[in-house]
Formats: sequence, C-alpha cells, structure tokens
Amino acid sequence: MHAKTSGIRFIANMLPVAIKQAKASKKYIFVDAYADWCGPCKLLKSSTFADLQVSTFFNSHFVNVAIDMEKGGGIALAEDWDIQAYPTLLILDSTGKVVFRSVGFLRPKELLEFGRQGLNR
Repeated sequence: MHAKTSGIRFIANMLPVAIKQAKASKKYIFVDAYADWCGPCKLLKSSTFADLQVSTFFNSHFVNVAIDMEKGGGIALAEDWDIQAYPTLLILDSTGKVVFRSVGFLRPKELLEFGRQGLNR
C-alpha cells in the first residue's frame, strides 16, 4: 500500500521490501515510526510530508517506509530501535542499521535539513 501520489511515497509496514529496494538502488531508508493515536504523527503526514520540496527530496534520495510501531512487526522494531516517543524519524543504511534519528514533529525546512544530514552519515 502506497500513500497518495502527492507527498512522500511510503511503503507501508514493509521494512524487508524497503531494505531490498535500498540495496538495489544504493539509497538510504527513511522511516516514519508512528502510532495511530499520535496527533503530531498525523500532522506530520498531512502537512510536512505533503510539502512539494520535502516530497521531491525524499522521493529522490531515499526509500521511504512508514511503520506503525504498535502493530505487527513494528512492536519488535520499536524495541530494537529504542523508540521512546512518536513520531520518531529514522534514517537507516541499506542493511537496516539506524544511522540518524529525530524525535517529534518537524516543519518542512527542518525535515529537509534532517534528510540532508542523514545523507552525510
């Protein structure tokens, strides 16, 4: 399942698929680690992720995956990644190792800076 065509294109709850795509395309992985009940997570999706500059940058430079950290495989990943609050935004290398993180809501300019810093890890 992919998000709507405008905005960041996320693979939903499919980290193994994202890792496979990242290896094939030699890209990092951007993870939106969220919970359904999280208000700032919903705001991030409806505003920051929908921003044209943000979506263009992330769709070009990353394999993007959104994972509900309180359902299915997300529960174990939340423990592995030491997720303490939502939203947590992660950048993983193509092996799935966390190389950069941010916790909390980010405005478009802040998310772009996060992405740029993550590419330099």
